[in-house]
Amino acid sequence: APGIPVKERVKVSQNWRHGHCRRETVLKWKCKQVAPLSSAFLMPWMELDGEYLYLSQAENIQAYRLCPDGAGLQRHPQTIFSGHQEDVCRFVLVNSHIVSGGGDGNIVLHKIHGSYSIKFSAHEQEVNCVDFQGGLIVSGSRDRTAKVWSLAAGRVGQCLHTVQTEDRVWSIAISPLLSSFVTGTACCGHTSPLRIWDLESGQLLTCLGTDFHHGAGVLDVFYETPSLLLSCGYDTYIRYWDIRTSTRKCVQEWEEPHDSALYCIRSDKNHMIASGSSYYGVVRLWDKRQTRCLQSFHLSSPTSSPVYCLRFSTTHLYAALASALHVLDFTA
Repeated sequence: APGIPVKERVKVSQNWRHGHCRRETVLKWKCKQVAPLSSAFLMPWMELDGEYLYLSQAENIQAYRLCPDGAGLQRHPQTIFSGHQEDVCRFVLVNSHIVSGGGDGNIVLHKIHGSYSIKFSAHEQEVNCVDFQGGLIVSGSRDRTAKVWSLAAGRVGQCLHTVQTEDRVWSIAISPLLSSFVTGTACCGHTSPLRIWDLESGQLLTCLGTDFHHGAGVLDVFYETPSLLLSCGYDTYIRYWDIRTSTRKCVQEWEEPHDSALYCIRSDKNHMIASGSSYYGVVRLWDKRQTRCLQSFHLSSPTSSPVYCLRFSTTHLYAALASALHVLDFTA
């Protein structure tokens, strides 16, 4: 937490631990009435970069400037990135580039500071998830494939590998070593929802875990280090994998206490984990050193909504629900 005085740092730390925060709904939008996860549509996603919050709404990604005093964000977008014909499913922000996958089966790449953009047809059905590292894009789709794409000069948009996953791909992430990528699938057509693939050859390297129940799909994955990986999904568990120790069994797991599916997960790469549940906008904070939930926040009532995406900084946590963006301010 550079730039934050030690006294303020201690105060903020205690606020996180004890759940003391100021809650605010900073953005609202109209929500079409569809069952959660009935399609890839209407599931807002977001990224933070320190000065801006990027939020997908329908077929666009909008950039909102964060207020310098930390009190929320400006209500009108400063920039709008477009290019999809249907809703944006997910996107990533890497090295001043936005890479998004949409319900139209396309992948779009935008350079944030400039008019440069690329669009190419990627999958036969919606692109549920994407990641972008080291000049390569990986994508996962409802069409039961994961693909590796080149962004090298002269090969932009060229498909390097197509992986047959036998299942809808809900989540995907490239390892920090840029040697492999992990897919989280629906666990309906294949018994292993978490699989790691070689990035250069597209070959299967390993499966994580055993004895998953049918339908225990993995909705979000997050690499902390090249060997430490977090996953969550329909079976209500957060799992912490250490690939150096075992690929058959996770090193830690935490169960959502109300038996709700977990849509999203993030960590500070230290002790804290934040998760978003499928009902009533429940955000939970977890301490890896404890077995029980540290704090929980209910952000939507009486109308129930999943937490589709969450991100946090040192002092704020942002949660995107079906029709609103909520912020928790831990400096209060």
